[in-house]
Amino acid sequence: MLRSNIVPVDWSTFGVDLHLDLPAGPDAATGRRLAIERAIREAVRGGRLAPHTRLPSSRALATELGLARGTVSAAYEQLVAEGFLTARTGSGTVVAGQPAPAVPGSAAPTDDTANRPRYDLRPGRPDVTSFPVDAWLRATRRALAQAPATVFDYGPSAGRPELRTVLAEYLGRARGVLATPDRIVVTTGYVQALALLTRAIAGPKGRTVVAMEDPGLTYHRDVVRHAGAEVLALPVDHSGARTDLLSTGPYDRVHAAVLTPAHQYPLGMTLSPQRRRAATAWARAHGRLIVEDDYDGEFRYDRHPVGALQATAPEDVVYMGTAAKTLAPALRLAWLVLPERWVEPVVEAKHHADRHSDTIGQLALADLIATHAYDRHVRSRRLRYRRRRDLLIERIGSLPGGRLTVGGVAAGLHATIGLPDDGPGEAELLRRAQSHGLAVADLGPQWQTPGPHPAGLIVGYSAPGDRAFPETLDVLIRVLRSALG
Repeated sequence: MLRSNIVPVDWSTFGVDLHLDLPAGPDAATGRRLAIERAIREAVRGGRLAPHTRLPSSRALATELGLARGTVSAAYEQLVAEGFLTARTGSGTVVAGQPAPAVPGSAAPTDDTANRPRYDLRPGRPDVTSFPVDAWLRATRRALAQAPATVFDYGPSAGRPELRTVLAEYLGRARGVLATPDRIVVTTGYVQALALLTRAIAGPKGRTVVAMEDPGLTYHRDVVRHAGAEVLALPVDHSGARTDLLSTGPYDRVHAAVLTPAHQYPLGMTLSPQRRRAATAWARAHGRLIVEDDYDGEFRYDRHPVGALQATAPEDVVYMGTAAKTLAPALRLAWLVLPERWVEPVVEAKHHADRHSDTIGQLALADLIATHAYDRHVRSRRLRYRRRRDLLIERIGSLPGGRLTVGGVAAGLHATIGLPDDGPGEAELLRRAQSHGLAVADLGPQWQTPGPHPAGLIVGYSAPGDRAFPETLDVLIRVLRSALG
């Protein structure tokens, strides 16, 4: 950038920064004006200055470049005349609204809102329109008003003590978890928690084997593999994961087993008492680890929520929870309750991953839990989701022929719809759904082992807003009725 030595520049005074590549010289005002015009023109054409980007005032840019204000004003006026810039009184000078040419080899950023289906019944998503904005704002204000200035510095890798303290109380009260603040590590979402734990288990010794439920979420298997572990399929039946198999020959190499005991994903059953005992007995006898994914344990409808498996073997089970389903995925907050021997390795892995999770969000969530606003929100959503689940079951049951089965509905935010052998398959139903602007998931990709497997759809009933859900459900029923004849 060309700068003059004549006028000392106070860099703290500029409201908007603008980097321009100006050649050294020429000295004439006309040459300098042309250089500014050329630099801005190229920045707009190349996409570095996007439409509607605000530019510095002519006075500020002139001072920064050590030029006369009239030189910069003349350059701006010429670019406005050419259509590269627009200038309005009181609004300053901005890049014109024409789309910038794409940079070769680059892809435009995707707008997730624009890509959302019109009717969204994908599993794993809460109703984000119900996010308690007012309560969150109050919690944030209270937390920041009481917090020392040091909270704006780098934080502890394990998480803010305020959040870990209230989480220990809440998890013990609501989920039956045996937790103390020093055993809790806060992470940037569940995926990071799973990856950090996998890396900690692997350590420096080489390849690690992790057993994961089959069927199960494909993405989570990919996360474990990406973290350096081998995934071994653990079959699931009507009683949940076959933890009785962990003590048999094929699983001798397994270091850890990831389970969803409260509500198996995606089939929805609860891990039976016998299987729970088999899991903890295996871990205790062989020095292995059970990873308890409690992704939607707060949402139980037909009876009291099933307590956490972790409480029966706190030194052999890692408990994993998240705010993604109860509040919103955008918060990027999850937590691990760890056996004592695993705290230090996981904290070290967290430190090297991203040092610490967002401090302000942790403080706000701590306040939300401490004031019981979190409990009130969860209870409110539990009631609303139960009503949606009941309506889904009723509408599926009203279809003629009784050819569809609905499973996994005792808890959680999704149901599985079993398809008849003599009817349309998963691919056909997905195609029909897509033609109606409806998004659902199918069971097929969730299996790790080769089939044949039962065909079905996974229908999440939590994503649409309260007003949108009835119409979305109407579209699902229309698709199913047209496919089944």
